[in-house]
Amino acid sequence: QVQLVESGGGLVHTGGSLRLSCAASGFTFSNAAMRWYRQAPGKERELVATISSAGRDTNYARSVMGRFTISRDNTKNTVYLQMNSLKPEDTAVYYCKKVVGSFWGQGTQVTVSS
Repeated sequence: QVQLVESGGGLVHTGGSLRLSCAASGFTFSNAAMRWYRQAPGKERELVATISSAGRDTNYARSVMGRFTISRDNTKNTVYLQMNSLKPEDTAVYYCKKVVGSFWGQGTQVTVSS
């Protein structure tokens, strides 16, 4: 079955960086476009970034453009989210997901202190 395991979250200060990873299994990863979402307390889940199956095309939410980079390694069945210049408003649980499909992983908590 589909498994998505996010990791790499933690507590950082404003301006810091984190790199999130999402290890995927149970499907043909190299054929799947992937996304990162986030959900802050009391807010709806928000789409953060999308990457095509081969990694050539990416899209970002305006709120993270220029600070976050999505990438993937199809040899490792892993998608990444490099987050730089973090702000307190980036605090959320971050999830990865296939573009097609409804399965969600458990997420990883990112907390940015001011």
